Amino acid sequence: MGRGVCLVEEPLRQKWLRADRLATLYVVQPIRQWMVPSPRASHIPILMYHSVSEQESGGSHPYFETTTSPRVFAQHMKFLKESGYQTLALHEAIKYIETGEQDIERRVVLTFDDGLQDFYTQAFPILADYGHTATVFLPTQYIASERRRFKDRQCMTWSEVKELHKAGITFGSHTNSHKQLRFLRKAEVQEEIRCSKETIEDRVGCSVESFSYPFAFPETDGVFKRQLKDLLAAQGYRNGVTTIIGTFSVGDDQFFQPRLPVNEFDDHWLFKAKLEQGYDWLHGLQYLSKFFAAKMGS
Repeated sequence: MGRGVCLVEEPLRQKWLRADRLATLYVVQPIRQWMVPSPRASHIPILMYHSVSEQESGGSHPYFETTTSPRVFAQHMKFLKESGYQTLALHEAIKYIETGEQDIERRVVLTFDDGLQDFYTQAFPILADYGHTATVFLPTQYIASERRRFKDRQCMTWSEVKELHKAGITFGSHTNSHKQLRFLRKAEVQEEIRCSKETIEDRVGCSVESFSYPFAFPETDGVFKRQLKDLLAAQGYRNGVTTIIGTFSVGDDQFFQPRLPVNEFDDHWLFKAKLEQGYDWLHGLQYLSKFFAAKMGS
């Protein structure tokens, strides 16, 4: 499926002038390649997808788009396959990074938030076609025996989740109701992460070790981060991912791993640059934006 698609030949839709793309491809990436022509692999990219469908999310800028068309997703997966990338589960990525005993070059983690039905109907067949695996994070309130909707999109049913689990897909928690945890009481946060983990384990019969934080992660709030980490560890989680931009490396907190947002507007060169740490520079701007937003709101 999708093997005839060439990532280079067919350009993607470009609706806006992309400062992040221009800076990545024409400033950051050339400087990195000039300073370190053949760097030793020390990072593992964790890609963050949401919906794989033709329905755009309507973001005001490509950076905020959370949809990838099946055509473009197939291009991404084809590129990974032909470039020799091996897909890992989150716990495998952590082991590779922390032990330093194995070659981590050409390793990547694929993650999908929100448990949408199009993962089952669109993304998984493409993943299977190219021999890739993935981790899907479920907001369990929207996963049921009957079809439910989240943000105007249909979610998977438990029967579909079980089928995918048997096929090798890993499932993690995306909380129970997909609320912004930072604004909840401690007991409510605990219930959100406990209920979702137990529900998945009961319905699917698997151990849930991974957690994905919903919404923008409040990385500048040290108190909240410590509280959340303690709650996750107490509930039996062992790792987690966030919306912090970057590639996972030594020293990163395994509960709050950075990811690289990927969507419809990632053409060949931008997709390749993200895999090679060329997009990591944007985390500095992301952090400053959160920092000043927190200061203004305090």
